[in-house]
Amino acid sequence: MPNRPHRTAASVATPAGAHLRRAALVCLSVLALAGCAQPWQQYSQGADASTIVARLGPPREVYDLPDGGKRLMWPTQPMGETTTAADIDAAGKIVTVRQVLQPNEFYRAEIGKWTRSDVLVNFGRPVETSYFPLMKREVWTYRYLEDNVWYMLYSFYFDDQGILRTTQKTPDPLHDPDRRSLF
Repeated sequence: MPNRPHRTAASVATPAGAHLRRAALVCLSVLALAGCAQPWQQYSQGADASTIVARLGPPREVYDLPDGGKRLMWPTQPMGETTTAADIDAAGKIVTVRQVLQPNEFYRAEIGKWTRSDVLVNFGRPVETSYFPLMKREVWTYRYLEDNVWYMLYSFYFDDQGILRTTQKTPDPLHDPDRRSLF
């Protein structure tokens, strides 16, 4: 039997093509992740508001903020689950850009304190409004995606004076396979 030198994994040279393939895979992964960046993640504080308008188009909703600024909104409702909101200061510079239809934003609503106007400015126009006469409650509902998995509805219940009295989250029947029509 011929004597062969013992080879270890460290002593085996990899061909140049393997390095090139690995580098290409890393580059593709980085590009794929960059493509997943959401609109609200692509703007920095202090940038001119025109940068976001140029990219997302004119906002569908605009609200005045107490400090003289504006909140610009790009909702995907009635069928979508996101609303990009950009707070712009009085000088026309971006303060924040975020997705507002999500639990951590909804949970900021203060029962007994917030009004219809507060909910409108924070979340935009609801996908649906209802009135329950026995409860004497007007309900505004928003479609959203919880944990990027669960299609949900978040509802705000107002009394006849327009004060927020309760909130509720429920599964979105639009995405319930048991409730879909076969036609």
